Amino acid sequence: MNNEPPANKPQGHANPDLTHIAPRDKAEILAQALPYIQKFHGKTMVIKYGGNAMTDPALQQDFAEDVVLLKLVGINPVVVHGGGPQIEDALAKIGKKGTFIQGMRVTDEETMEVVEWVLAGQVQQDIVGLINAVGGKAVGLTGRDGGLIRAHKLKMVDRDDPTKVHDVGQVGEIESIDPSVVKALQDDQFIPVISPLGFGSENENYNINADVVAGKLAEVLKAEKLLMLTNIPGVLDKQGKLLTNLSAREIDELFADGTISGGMLPKIASALDAAKNGVNTVHIIDGRVPHAMLLEILTEQAYGTMIRSH
Repeated sequence: MNNEPPANKPQGHANPDLTHIAPRDKAEILAQALPYIQKFHGKTMVIKYGGNAMTDPALQQDFAEDVVLLKLVGINPVVVHGGGPQIEDALAKIGKKGTFIQGMRVTDEETMEVVEWVLAGQVQQDIVGLINAVGGKAVGLTGRDGGLIRAHKLKMVDRDDPTKVHDVGQVGEIESIDPSVVKALQDDQFIPVISPLGFGSENENYNINADVVAGKLAEVLKAEKLLMLTNIPGVLDKQGKLLTNLSAREIDELFADGTISGGMLPKIASALDAAKNGVNTVHIIDGRVPHAMLLEILTEQAYGTMIRSH
């Protein structure tokens, strides 16, 4: 039997040596995925792709393989990506420093131009290329394509003083999502890769938080799952212990007592909204674990925090 990896498969931790696993055990492992494949066949899963999974080459490879495998077993993955670190790098090159208010990037006109070419150009096309290189058929979209994401300027109310509103520039709030372009691509075996950029009634551009886009898109597509790849193991309690299974109500309590704060706020708020609005389960997954997505979807093992709709 030929145990050689295919010639085009990169070496490294993306391709561990599995020759020590007996064929019977391999078959057993594959068979254990069967109930999950049956349960989720034909269902849509929205994946928010960010963090280390997006910048480490071996993890990028794992992610692309996971997405293609999900598509091949009849699940419909839709990828929404961020690009925070890449935007920071690009801004630094032109001598600009990113500013944030309550976890949101302040986006003036010059920053908006950078955000657009980084997200819709560089990052999106890198992801499309990665997926296509492992045999998928990915297509890049922004919120403009097919009128996907209509938005208006975000009025950000101060967290401590509700009478105060922050101007964060060309940051958008979603007005509506028309998923017909995504559905058309899905039905035709394509994997949509979406940049979180929207457009307004005057044809103006908006930068929208990628977690928010992923959450809203999951709601509109009536997705079975929303998976958010992050740089943390999941939602941690005050002692730093992973909470693997939470209801929407329990999440509300963690907000109230300050357990969830800072950069996790927009992420968990979007996850919570999705769980309350028809997405069956939302998973906040540790994207630093190789193939975390497959493990979360097709095995019993929890690789992060699952938020149930009720």
